Amino acid sequence: MQIQVSGKKLDIGEALTTHVKERLIKGVSKYFEHAINAEVVFSKEAHLMRADIHVNEGTGAGIMIKSRAENTDIYVAFDGAAERIEKQLRRYKRKIRSRATKKVTDLSEKELKQLGGKKFVMTPLPEEELGEEDAPLIIAEKPQSIDRLTASEAVMRMDLADLPTLVFVNKQTGNLDVVYHRKDGNISWVSSGVKAS
Repeated sequence: MQIQVSGKKLDIGEALTTHVKERLIKGVSKYFEHAINAEVVFSKEAHLMRADIHVNEGTGAGIMIKSRAENTDIYVAFDGAAERIEKQLRRYKRKIRSRATKKVTDLSEKELKQLGGKKFVMTPLPEEELGEEDAPLIIAEKPQSIDRLTASEAVMRMDLADLPTLVFVNKQTGNLDVVYHRKDGNISWVSSGVKAS
């Protein structure tokens, strides 16, 4: 696994880089034997050090694992983020391994089909400034595939990628569905009833 360690306006020393690489190799390789790469970025926010970790699992299933943690000590921040990734991987170990062993040639034509979409990043506008014709300014746009998943696979992907919400095509129904984290800590699943294709 290729591991890139960097800092945003921070000088990252050899000792921290070695610690990061050893911990990630040990923690991630238990679950992803063929993980392609990992990126760890350290930054400082106010008085806290922040560690962001992104791991590409490398099986072709399109799973990205993300985690972050903050602490006054940079090592503790990284260890907290690494521990969160390890917990996520333990929780979803069987599902990840079963998806990893399923080859693309084993999938049906229906499973291979993906619905294309676009992902937008918009600036928020205060409510008092919004008129009937006003819309937020779009600051980024990129293609986004919408995968065919079961609801449990969608929840797993959302958790591993540390996303607040995930849109997917339900494998069983063919409907465009959404899963999202609720403020009370639970996860909601919304089935639109609209066929994706």
